[in-house]
Amino acid sequence: MTSFVQGPHEYLLPKLPEGGPFGSGRLGRDWPESAREVGPEELRDTDVDVVVLQRTEELELAERWLGRRVPMVFVEHNTPKGGRHPLADRDDLTIAHVTHFNSLMWDCGSTPTTVIEHGVVDPGERYTGELPRAGVVINEPVRRWRVTGTDLLPRFAEAAPLDVFGMGLDGLAEKLGCDRITPVGDLPTEKLHAELARRRVYVHPLRWTSLGLSLIEAMHLGMPVVALGVTEAARAVPAEAGFVSTSVDELAAAVELLLAEPELAARLGQGARKFALAHYGLAAFVENWDRLLSRIAHDTVRR
Repeated sequence: MTSFVQGPHEYLLPKLPEGGPFGSGRLGRDWPESAREVGPEELRDTDVDVVVLQRTEELELAERWLGRRVPMVFVEHNTPKGGRHPLADRDDLTIAHVTHFNSLMWDCGSTPTTVIEHGVVDPGERYTGELPRAGVVINEPVRRWRVTGTDLLPRFAEAAPLDVFGMGLDGLAEKLGCDRITPVGDLPTEKLHAELARRRVYVHPLRWTSLGLSLIEAMHLGMPVVALGVTEAARAVPAEAGFVSTSVDELAAAVELLLAEPELAARLGQGARKFALAHYGLAAFVENWDRLLSRIAHDTVRR
């Protein structure tokens, strides 16, 4: 959302007195004034061109709040868990996948689909690599476990002391039982970027997620990357940005190499930043969304 609301449109964010998942508004974020909070009761009398949804429950909610059918885009953030997409074979919406891998793997039937890859606000080149440690960002690593590659962390920790950032780290140290793994916690974005950039290398152990924004942000920071070669990683991390493999032993050896050769780490970090700016920068993201929203609104007017 931080990237999405940087575009040229007016963004209406539902706000309920109690907040909650469907009415949290701006969440106190430092977003442009064009992203404004509205009460659901206002929406029936507001001219809305397109509704952007992220959860299936929102389809009914949007129609009820608006009192009419409005063209819809459903943003599918997740890799498939099996079976067909719950919005397969529909002609009243478009599914926007966030990676080409997801588009390939989801069975959406006849529903129109597109791919709009992630784009992030550039945090700036901050890499120092001064700490001979590896950084990783995982939310809820205990609950999600194999999905996020949490079980692989002790192997990586044999190659380098490992600092884990993210939400829901309670119980991680006890579960892993490894004194070379340090749960740091959920830091504010600015502080997270500063702290990550001090680590020598970014490790991406996630098995079955789309493509973590933290990986893209680490590349923007100028960090070299060591990543499992699954889902979208093969496209996101080129050879000039780091190491990608399905062999954990090879990846652990890469971590050891980068700790031993800081000049190599810095050079790969430069490659990572250059690639991230070109492929996951904010400008392309906003342009692609603008093109999709304009097309959907234009097609609706023509009907």
